[in-house]
Amino acid sequence: MPRYLRLAEVLKAEIIDKKWHPGDRIPSESELAKLYNVAPGTTRQAITHLVDQGLLERKHGAGTFVRKASFDSSLFRFFRFTGKGGQQRIPESRILKREIVPACTEVANALKIDEGTPVIAMSRLRLIDNEPVLAEEIFLDATRFKGFETKPESEIGPLLYPIYDTEYDQVIARATEELSVEIADAAYERILRVVPNTPVIVIERVALGYDDLPIEWRRSRGRADRFKYQVNIT
Repeated sequence: MPRYLRLAEVLKAEIIDKKWHPGDRIPSESELAKLYNVAPGTTRQAITHLVDQGLLERKHGAGTFVRKASFDSSLFRFFRFTGKGGQQRIPESRILKREIVPACTEVANALKIDEGTPVIAMSRLRLIDNEPVLAEEIFLDATRFKGFETKPESEIGPLLYPIYDTEYDQVIARATEELSVEIADAAYERILRVVPNTPVIVIERVALGYDDLPIEWRRSRGRADRFKYQVNIT
């Protein structure tokens, strides 16, 4: 393995071990070169590699930082969440159910755990002006998130990833998503308040840590009449 890749693996391990946290500025290239006894060019290549991987980000005039992933408005890429005045809004959250259950095959595969491992299963509804727009099923390893199943809803709020970080030391670094379409069954017709045979968009997301291991798996179903797909091609 080239020396710069070996150094990149060392720096990645430091991030995984939380020597540097999301948002932290790492030492300069010259400082890292001295610390790890390598040439400055090797350090520069290692940092560029980690920037390309999305672990680090360069800020002109400020240095290089551990990238702090932000998913606050990620669903705006897919759904038009607007209030009566037309402004974009983060939907409010209403937790319908939380319980600890044995991981079925599908959940175990997504979280890369053994089938039957205790997981927290949460059903959540997202609303705009008291109108349901998104229904979510969320699964977490119960060992990693001990006590989350009984945490007061008032302490959770609409955004889960900040809670994962501050309360359970589980940092989401990136996520993969798959989109599909299905016809809402009777349960989701009732939850989303749609008529029979209404199509819904299904987004399956696996959220991963800096070590590329799954932290959360969720399946979100949203009304197709609020769906849009946008991609930037360069």
